[in-house]
Amino acid sequence: MDILFIADPLTQFKIYKDSTYAMMAEAARRGHTLYTCEPKHLAWTGGDVEANVQRFAITGDVTDLHRDTWYAAEAATPKSLKSFSAVVMRKDPPFDMEYVTSTWLLEIAERGGARIFNKPQAIRDHSEKLAIGEFAQFVAPTLVTRDAARLRAFHEEHGDVILKPLDGMGGMGVFRVKADGMNLGSIIEMLSHDGARSVMAQKFIPEIKEGDKRILLIGGEAVPFSLARIPQGNEVRGNLAAGGLGVARPLTDHDRKIADTLAPALAARGLLLVGLDAIGDWLTEVNVTSPTCFREIMDQTGFDVAAMFIDALERAAA
Repeated sequence: MDILFIADPLTQFKIYKDSTYAMMAEAARRGHTLYTCEPKHLAWTGGDVEANVQRFAITGDVTDLHRDTWYAAEAATPKSLKSFSAVVMRKDPPFDMEYVTSTWLLEIAERGGARIFNKPQAIRDHSEKLAIGEFAQFVAPTLVTRDAARLRAFHEEHGDVILKPLDGMGGMGVFRVKADGMNLGSIIEMLSHDGARSVMAQKFIPEIKEGDKRILLIGGEAVPFSLARIPQGNEVRGNLAAGGLGVARPLTDHDRKIADTLAPALAARGLLLVGLDAIGDWLTEVNVTSPTCFREIMDQTGFDVAAMFIDALERAAA
């Protein structure tokens, strides 16, 4: 297959931990041809959606994840998205209006025959924070509002809460407010931009000390291991980007119940890859833009997540 990865620049990849690199390396191992571009390279020409793409090859020993030079790329050339066997959307958030515009362009390309994963409409329709609302049976007490009075009342009711923006990633902008309410007003003002933006509040889940679990769904099936991202020191956030320690663990029975409930519905909507976040028995996020943690699970368990993904991609593209 010819596979186009829409992603951040290759020069920014940290291949020792990058899930997109793991996908690329497995695809290359199978003989597929790799291309890359960024969302800014997409263009609708009035009848077609094309991009200035670079064909590239992975060089050197693919098992050496600490080499500085890992690819060789050709000059960029314009190419229609429908000419690829598969287009894999792997651009990291922020999920801003330019990201939304990218999904609109990809949707036009899809109507013209391009095969895009995850499905652009599904990416746009599933807010990574708010998508949990469809599966409330698995969700801890949660409030989403821009109303400061409601946020204060939620804190008064639950005493120990987490406040976070709806468009963050990697733990960015996440605050814990304990029963004393220290800095609650300032945090609400900052996150809500004085009432202009909605904020998510969730009852604090003490099981965070055991890790914020990433559960991967691929092609409607769960990877049998989660990655528990465990906060370090005085940090309340388990995100790897915030210094959390990643520990791979077999899925619990309740993890499987969550995964088995969500996986068929999400896969049917064109979400080939989903990253569920769970703390204890509670679902906290449904990640659909560029779910990660492939490498950590692969390195610690030997389970080949990248192979499972490329298997699913080959089936879906066919």
